[in-house]
Amino acid sequence: MSGDHQTLALVLFSAFVAVTLGITTWVSRDRHGSAEEFYTGGRLFSPMENGFAIAGDYMSAASFLGISGLIALFGYDGMLYSVGFLVAWLVVLLLVAELVRNCGRFTLADVVATRMRERPVRIAAGTSSVAVSVLYLVAQMVGAGSLVALLLGGTSEAARAWTVIGVGALMVVYVTLGGMRATTWIQIVKAVLLMAGTVALTVLVLVRFHGDFNALLTTAAERSGHGKEFLNPGLAYGGGWTARFDFISLGLALVLGTAGLPHILSRFYTVPTARAARRSVVWSIGLIGSFYLMTIVLGFGAAAVVGTPEVRESSAAGNTAVPLLALDLGGGAGSTGGTVLFAVVAAIAFATILAVVAGITLASSASVAHDLYASLKKPRAESRAEPHSETRSGSRAEPRSEVAVARFAAAGIGAVAIALGLLARDLNVAFLVGLAFAVAASANLPVLLYSLFWRNFTTRGAVWSVYGGLVPAVLLVVLSPVVSGSPEAIFPGVDFHVFPLQNPGLVSIPLGFLAGWIGTVLFPEPADEAKHAESEVRSLTGAGAV
Repeated sequence: MSGDHQTLALVLFSAFVAVTLGITTWVSRDRHGSAEEFYTGGRLFSPMENGFAIAGDYMSAASFLGISGLIALFGYDGMLYSVGFLVAWLVVLLLVAELVRNCGRFTLADVVATRMRERPVRIAAGTSSVAVSVLYLVAQMVGAGSLVALLLGGTSEAARAWTVIGVGALMVVYVTLGGMRATTWIQIVKAVLLMAGTVALTVLVLVRFHGDFNALLTTAAERSGHGKEFLNPGLAYGGGWTARFDFISLGLALVLGTAGLPHILSRFYTVPTARAARRSVVWSIGLIGSFYLMTIVLGFGAAAVVGTPEVRESSAAGNTAVPLLALDLGGGAGSTGGTVLFAVVAAIAFATILAVVAGITLASSASVAHDLYASLKKPRAESRAEPHSETRSGSRAEPRSEVAVARFAAAGIGAVAIALGLLARDLNVAFLVGLAFAVAASANLPVLLYSLFWRNFTTRGAVWSVYGGLVPAVLLVVLSPVVSGSPEAIFPGVDFHVFPLQNPGLVSIPLGFLAGWIGTVLFPEPADEAKHAESEVRSLTGAGAV
């Protein structure tokens, strides 16, 4: 882009940052001394507001940039992400949304600790929540680096590195100053902008092909370099048994992982009742479903309009497919229309990244403060005495000190995410999110479902379930081709991979469920019928819920 057009793009691109900082400053004028206010925004959001915020939290850089890029590169096989992310919401709606709202208070560990010994359960669940959140944050950082480097007119390593650092700094500001209330409104604004931008681009793509979707697919296949194979299964996951198992593993992770994501579960606590939580999910499904249908059009549109080789040349992982599509639809490089549309799309994508990282950072810092810090600070003897009463009263630590710890934790988590984002800068953002979903489905989902539905589930079973899914998932990722042994790996110059699959879900998810079952069966504990009955009534009816 020319200097004048680049200046225009940067001005438009900076507008959202100014607006969101304004929202954060305005909201931070309210008092945030209480944990309830900082973690949940006072539980004052309506189902529609929370539904938009959930959609804003869920439709991440992986959705807008990564999925469309994978479809542009691999055609049919890239659509697995769109289908998986959408179907996952049925699991959330049917199994966890209402029950989690009734049983918990701030975090996933609140649900599990309802009828368990708090200290070991909170430490395990808090650790897994932070691990999942950091993996998810890395994906957003990578997307931000690719996007802003392209906006600045190149893909230099320095530009990408400074972008990652800048996004990390902004997310810490959002969380530490505004808490959940600012984060929610940023997500609502972002959801509206993202839906508007996606609808506009989808309409422009369909207009380019006169509403003929068949012509769009035919042109995409021709310009992909793969011919008809582009529209058939197998381009990315058809190379052998390893690729086929990777396909199954990724599908399991996407469908089951959403129900274990800490930043999604925490959104159910921002509404006043369980019914409102369920209605929030219905709102979000409508928005998210429409969005993922449109990403299919954008992905094939990028292949047809820009060309798969051109997309791959700009970003080997395909992360810049949508911005390049916007540039072409607006009139091409050097045109005012192309630059304006490109800048608007870039600003929307950046808004997506900022909103999502704020939500993830808030959820992970809440786990550090509310679960890890409060459990370690509290005497062991006390933690064994009255596990359930503390979950409900929230007196496990001084609220103000807990919120202060959460704010410091946000800064620490931001630093870790920045470092890992710089290492993983060449990986596709949707692929990175797939890894986060696998860890969530392996470590968080088994313990959540067992706690809600298994009468005889024990504290030892809960701890074993978390670590039995978390440790294998992380270890298998480290020993996979994602980290070493392939040209696209984080460390391409070395090879210590022994696990052939790129996504560990096929192995680690069953291990999480198996570990929880073994820990419970081999080490049975006397069942507390009264406590189980209370938690069951509370989860199903909302009686006694916060």
